[in-house]
Amino acid sequence: MNPLRRFCFALALLLCTSTPALADPVLWMAKSPTATIYLFGTVHVLPDATQWRYPALDKALAASGTLYVEEDDDDPVTMQLLVLQYGMDLQHPLSGKLDAADRAQLDAAAKAAGVAGGSTTLDAMRPWLAALTIAVAPIVKAGYDPKSGADKQLERAFRTSGKPIGAFETAEQQIKFFADLSPALQLDLLRNALDDYAEGPAQIGKLIGYWQSGNVAAIAENVNGGMREHYPDLYKVLLVERNQAWARQIGTLLEGRGTIFVAVGAGHLAGPDSVLVQLRKLGIATERVH
Repeated sequence: MNPLRRFCFALALLLCTSTPALADPVLWMAKSPTATIYLFGTVHVLPDATQWRYPALDKALAASGTLYVEEDDDDPVTMQLLVLQYGMDLQHPLSGKLDAADRAQLDAAAKAAGVAGGSTTLDAMRPWLAALTIAVAPIVKAGYDPKSGADKQLERAFRTSGKPIGAFETAEQQIKFFADLSPALQLDLLRNALDDYAEGPAQIGKLIGYWQSGNVAAIAENVNGGMREHYPDLYKVLLVERNQAWARQIGTLLEGRGTIFVAVGAGHLAGPDSVLVQLRKLGIATERVH
Protein backbone atom coordinates (compact mmCIF):
# COMPACT_ATOMS: atom_id res chain seq x y z
CA MET A 1 0.00 0.00 0.00
CA ASN A 2 1.29 3.48 -0.81
CA PRO A 3 2.88 5.01 2.32
CA LEU A 4 1.00 8.28 2.04
CA ARG A 5 -2.29 6.48 1.63
CA ARG A 6 -1.55 4.20 4.56
CA PHE A 7 -1.06 7.16 6.86
CA CYS A 8 -4.04 8.96 5.37
CA PHE A 9 -6.24 6.04 6.40
CA ALA A 10 -4.74 5.99 9.85
CA LEU A 11 -5.18 9.71 10.42
CA ALA A 12 -8.49 10.08 8.69
CA LEU A 13 -10.36 8.58 11.61
CA LEU A 14 -11.31 5.44 9.72
CA LEU A 15 -9.72 2.30 11.04
CA CYS A 16 -11.41 -1.07 10.91
CA THR A 17 -10.78 -4.82 11.04
CA SER A 18 -12.13 -8.17 12.02
CA THR A 19 -12.05 -9.03 15.72
CA PRO A 20 -9.23 -11.26 16.95
CA ALA A 21 -9.56 -12.89 20.34
CA LEU A 22 -6.63 -11.03 21.85
CA ALA A 23 -7.32 -7.62 23.39
CA ASP A 24 -3.99 -6.13 24.40
CA PRO A 25 -3.50 -2.49 23.30
CA VAL A 26 -0.58 -0.81 25.04
CA LEU A 27 -0.99 1.51 28.02
CA TRP A 28 1.66 3.94 29.26
CA MET A 29 1.87 6.18 32.30
CA ALA A 30 3.64 9.44 33.19
CA LYS A 31 3.81 10.76 36.75
CA SER A 32 4.69 13.89 38.64
CA PRO A 33 4.54 14.48 42.41
CA THR A 34 0.95 15.66 42.04
CA ALA A 35 -0.47 14.06 38.88
CA THR A 36 -0.71 10.79 36.98
CA ILE A 37 -1.39 10.64 33.26
CA TYR A 38 -2.25 7.44 31.40
CA LEU A 39 -1.47 7.39 27.67
CA PHE A 40 -3.50 5.10 25.44
CA GLY A 41 -3.41 4.76 21.66
CA THR A 42 -6.79 4.39 19.98
CA VAL A 43 -8.34 3.67 16.62
CA HIS A 44 -11.23 5.81 15.57
CA VAL A 45 -13.56 3.27 13.94
CA LEU A 46 -14.08 -0.32 15.01
CA PRO A 47 -16.59 -3.01 14.13
CA ASP A 48 -19.24 -3.69 16.74
CA ALA A 49 -18.17 -6.01 19.55
CA THR A 50 -14.44 -5.51 18.95
CA GLN A 51 -12.55 -6.59 22.06
CA TRP A 52 -10.02 -4.04 23.33
CA ARG A 53 -10.65 -3.63 27.07
CA TYR A 54 -8.72 -5.48 29.79
CA PRO A 55 -8.56 -5.21 33.62
CA ALA A 56 -5.51 -2.91 33.86
CA LEU A 57 -7.09 -0.53 31.34
CA ASP A 58 -10.40 -0.54 33.16
CA LYS A 59 -8.61 0.20 36.44
CA ALA A 60 -6.81 3.17 34.87
CA LEU A 61 -10.06 4.49 33.43
CA ALA A 62 -11.83 4.19 36.77
CA ALA A 63 -9.02 6.08 38.52
CA SER A 64 -9.01 8.91 35.96
CA GLY A 65 -11.02 12.01 36.68
CA THR A 66 -10.59 13.59 33.22
CA LEU A 67 -10.30 12.31 29.67
CA TYR A 68 -8.21 14.08 27.01
CA VAL A 69 -8.75 13.32 23.33
CA GLU A 70 -7.40 14.75 20.08
CA GLU A 71 -10.08 17.27 19.14
CA ASP A 72 -12.79 19.17 20.90
CA ASP A 73 -15.89 19.10 18.72
CA ASP A 74 -17.11 16.58 16.17
CA ASP A 75 -20.68 17.84 16.19
CA PRO A 76 -22.08 17.17 12.67
CA VAL A 77 -23.22 20.76 12.20
CA THR A 78 -19.84 22.14 13.23
CA MET A 79 -17.99 19.71 10.99
CA GLN A 80 -20.27 20.48 8.04
CA LEU A 81 -19.59 24.19 8.36
CA LEU A 82 -15.84 23.60 8.56
CA VAL A 83 -15.91 21.30 5.55
CA LEU A 84 -17.81 23.90 3.56
CA GLN A 85 -15.28 26.55 4.57
CA TYR A 86 -12.07 24.62 4.01
CA GLY A 87 -12.96 21.69 1.77
CA MET A 88 -15.23 23.02 -0.98
CA ASP A 89 -14.22 25.09 -4.01
CA LEU A 90 -17.11 25.72 -6.37
CA GLN A 91 -15.11 28.28 -8.35
CA HIS A 92 -12.37 25.78 -9.25
CA PRO A 93 -13.92 22.35 -9.95
CA LEU A 94 -11.76 19.35 -9.22
CA SER A 95 -12.20 18.08 -12.78
CA GLY A 96 -10.31 21.11 -14.06
CA LYS A 97 -7.26 20.09 -12.02
CA LEU A 98 -7.13 16.55 -13.39
CA ASP A 99 -6.29 15.06 -16.77
CA ALA A 100 -8.64 12.75 -18.65
CA ALA A 101 -7.16 9.59 -17.14
CA ASP A 102 -7.45 10.96 -13.61
CA ARG A 103 -11.06 12.04 -14.23
CA ALA A 104 -11.97 8.57 -15.46
CA GLN A 105 -10.32 7.02 -12.42
CA LEU A 106 -12.13 9.47 -10.13
CA ASP A 107 -15.49 8.54 -11.63
CA ALA A 108 -14.79 4.81 -11.33
CA ALA A 109 -13.59 5.16 -7.73
CA ALA A 110 -16.62 7.23 -6.73
CA LYS A 111 -18.98 4.61 -8.13
CA ALA A 112 -17.12 1.64 -6.69
CA ALA A 113 -16.76 3.23 -3.25
CA GLY A 114 -20.40 4.26 -3.13
CA VAL A 115 -19.82 8.00 -2.82
CA ALA A 116 -23.24 9.67 -2.76
CA GLY A 117 -23.63 11.68 -5.93
CA GLY A 118 -20.58 10.04 -7.48
CA SER A 119 -17.90 12.16 -9.12
CA THR A 120 -20.31 15.10 -9.32
CA THR A 121 -20.13 15.38 -5.52
CA LEU A 122 -16.34 15.16 -5.58
CA ASP A 123 -16.03 17.78 -8.31
CA ALA A 124 -16.93 20.56 -5.88
CA MET A 125 -14.27 19.48 -3.38
CA ARG A 126 -10.71 20.56 -2.91
CA PRO A 127 -8.30 17.67 -3.61
CA TRP A 128 -7.57 16.93 0.05
CA LEU A 129 -11.24 16.43 0.86
CA ALA A 130 -11.85 14.35 -2.25
CA ALA A 131 -8.89 12.16 -1.26
CA LEU A 132 -10.22 11.56 2.23
CA THR A 133 -13.73 10.95 0.90
CA ILE A 134 -12.43 8.31 -1.48
CA ALA A 135 -10.42 6.77 1.38
CA VAL A 136 -13.36 6.79 3.79
CA ALA A 137 -16.13 5.55 1.53
CA PRO A 138 -15.00 1.91 1.07
CA ILE A 139 -14.62 1.48 4.82
CA VAL A 140 -18.02 2.95 5.60
CA LYS A 141 -19.51 0.88 2.78
CA ALA A 142 -18.00 -2.21 4.39
CA GLY A 143 -20.19 -1.56 7.44
CA TYR A 144 -17.95 0.18 9.95
CA ASP A 145 -19.45 2.92 12.10
CA PRO A 146 -17.34 5.90 13.26
CA LYS A 147 -19.40 5.98 16.46
CA SER A 148 -17.87 2.65 17.47
CA GLY A 149 -14.27 3.87 17.66
CA ALA A 150 -12.36 3.40 20.90
CA ASP A 151 -12.11 7.12 21.51
CA LYS A 152 -15.85 7.62 21.02
CA GLN A 153 -16.60 4.79 23.39
CA LEU A 154 -14.38 6.39 25.99
CA GLU A 155 -16.00 9.79 25.52
CA ARG A 156 -19.46 8.32 26.02
CA ALA A 157 -18.33 6.51 29.17
CA PHE A 158 -16.81 9.66 30.69
CA ARG A 159 -19.87 11.74 29.85
CA THR A 160 -22.13 9.13 31.41
CA SER A 161 -20.01 9.27 34.56
CA GLY A 162 -20.12 13.06 34.61
CA LYS A 163 -16.36 13.33 34.16
CA PRO A 164 -14.94 16.23 32.12
CA ILE A 165 -13.37 15.79 28.68
CA GLY A 166 -10.58 17.98 27.35
CA ALA A 167 -8.87 18.14 23.96
CA PHE A 168 -5.47 18.98 22.51
CA GLU A 169 -6.79 20.51 19.28
CA THR A 170 -9.89 22.08 17.83
CA ALA A 171 -11.83 20.53 14.97
CA GLU A 172 -10.82 23.49 12.83
CA GLN A 173 -7.14 22.88 13.53
CA GLN A 174 -7.46 19.26 12.47
CA ILE A 175 -9.15 20.12 9.19
CA LYS A 176 -6.61 22.83 8.45
CA PHE A 177 -3.76 20.35 8.70
CA PHE A 178 -5.07 19.00 5.39
CA ALA A 179 -6.54 22.21 3.97
CA ASP A 180 -3.23 24.05 4.35
CA LEU A 181 -1.26 21.48 2.38
CA SER A 182 0.15 22.79 -0.88
CA PRO A 183 -2.04 22.28 -3.99
CA ALA A 184 0.55 19.90 -5.43
CA LEU A 185 0.62 17.74 -2.32
CA GLN A 186 -3.18 17.68 -2.16
CA LEU A 187 -3.32 16.39 -5.73
CA ASP A 188 -0.67 13.81 -4.89
CA LEU A 189 -2.80 12.70 -1.96
CA LEU A 190 -5.81 12.35 -4.26
CA ARG A 191 -3.98 10.40 -6.95
CA ASN A 192 -2.64 7.97 -4.37
CA ALA A 193 -6.13 7.52 -2.97
CA LEU A 194 -7.45 6.78 -6.45
CA ASP A 195 -4.71 4.23 -7.08
CA ASP A 196 -5.49 1.92 -4.19
CA TYR A 197 -8.71 2.92 -2.38
CA ALA A 198 -10.07 -0.62 -2.76
CA GLU A 199 -7.28 -1.98 -0.55
CA GLY A 200 -8.33 0.20 2.37
CA PRO A 201 -10.38 -2.15 4.55
CA ALA A 202 -7.87 -5.02 4.27
CA GLN A 203 -4.85 -2.81 4.98
CA ILE A 204 -6.50 -1.07 7.88
CA GLY A 205 -7.46 -4.45 9.23
CA LYS A 206 -3.77 -5.28 9.55
CA LEU A 207 -3.16 -2.07 11.47
CA ILE A 208 -5.95 -2.84 13.91
CA GLY A 209 -4.55 -6.30 14.41
CA TYR A 210 -1.25 -4.70 15.40
CA TRP A 211 -3.08 -2.36 17.77
CA GLN A 212 -5.07 -5.11 19.46
CA SER A 213 -1.97 -7.23 19.97
CA GLY A 214 0.10 -4.32 21.31
CA ASN A 215 2.61 -4.43 18.44
CA VAL A 216 3.92 -0.86 18.66
CA ALA A 217 6.84 -1.50 16.29
CA ALA A 218 4.51 -2.66 13.53
CA ILE A 219 2.28 0.38 14.04
CA ALA A 220 5.32 2.64 13.72
CA GLU A 221 6.45 0.94 10.52
CA ASN A 222 3.07 0.73 8.83
CA VAL A 223 1.51 4.02 9.94
CA ASN A 224 4.50 6.32 10.16
CA GLY A 225 7.53 4.83 8.45
CA GLY A 226 6.62 5.18 4.80
CA MET A 227 5.45 8.74 5.11
CA ARG A 228 8.53 9.76 7.03
CA GLU A 229 10.68 8.47 4.17
CA HIS A 230 8.67 9.53 1.14
CA TYR A 231 6.71 12.59 2.34
CA PRO A 232 8.82 14.29 5.02
CA ASP A 233 6.98 17.62 4.83
CA LEU A 234 3.62 15.96 5.42
CA TYR A 235 5.11 13.80 8.16
CA LYS A 236 6.41 16.90 9.91
CA VAL A 237 3.03 18.64 9.82
CA LEU A 238 0.77 15.74 10.66
CA LEU A 239 2.92 13.87 13.15
CA VAL A 240 6.04 15.56 14.44
CA GLU A 241 4.70 19.04 15.14
CA ARG A 242 1.44 17.76 16.59
CA ASN A 243 3.23 15.28 18.83
CA GLN A 244 5.51 18.05 20.07
CA ALA A 245 2.53 20.28 20.84
CA TRP A 246 0.70 17.49 22.66
CA ALA A 247 3.77 16.63 24.72
CA ARG A 248 4.01 20.24 25.86
CA GLN A 249 0.35 20.19 26.86
CA ILE A 250 0.83 16.92 28.74
CA GLY A 251 3.76 18.51 30.56
CA THR A 252 1.47 21.31 31.66
CA LEU A 253 -1.14 18.82 32.83
CA LEU A 254 1.50 17.08 34.94
CA GLU A 255 2.04 20.36 36.78
CA GLY A 256 -1.53 20.11 38.05
CA ARG A 257 -3.22 17.54 40.21
CA GLY A 258 -5.20 14.36 39.75
CA THR A 259 -5.32 11.47 37.32
CA ILE A 260 -5.95 12.04 33.61
CA PHE A 261 -6.53 9.54 30.82
CA VAL A 262 -5.14 10.59 27.42
CA ALA A 263 -6.53 8.77 24.37
CA VAL A 264 -5.04 9.66 20.97
CA GLY A 265 -4.52 7.81 17.70
CA ALA A 266 -2.17 4.86 18.11
CA GLY A 267 0.20 6.18 15.45
CA HIS A 268 1.00 9.15 17.69
CA LEU A 269 2.38 6.83 20.37
CA ALA A 270 4.68 4.85 18.09
CA GLY A 271 7.92 5.52 16.27
CA PRO A 272 10.94 7.81 16.68
CA ASP A 273 8.90 11.03 16.81
CA SER A 274 6.07 9.81 19.03
CA VAL A 275 4.49 11.71 21.89
CA LEU A 276 6.49 9.45 24.21
CA VAL A 277 9.76 10.52 22.57
CA GLN A 278 8.74 14.18 22.70
CA LEU A 279 7.96 13.82 26.41
CA ARG A 280 11.39 12.31 26.97
CA LYS A 281 12.96 15.34 25.28
CA LEU A 282 11.13 17.49 27.82
CA GLY A 283 12.58 15.43 30.65
CA ILE A 284 9.33 13.55 31.30
CA ALA A 285 9.66 9.80 31.74
CA THR A 286 6.97 7.34 30.70
CA GLU A 287 6.45 3.77 31.83
CA ARG A 288 4.68 1.04 29.91
CA VAL A 289 2.20 -0.40 32.37
CA HIS A 290 0.58 -2.92 30.02
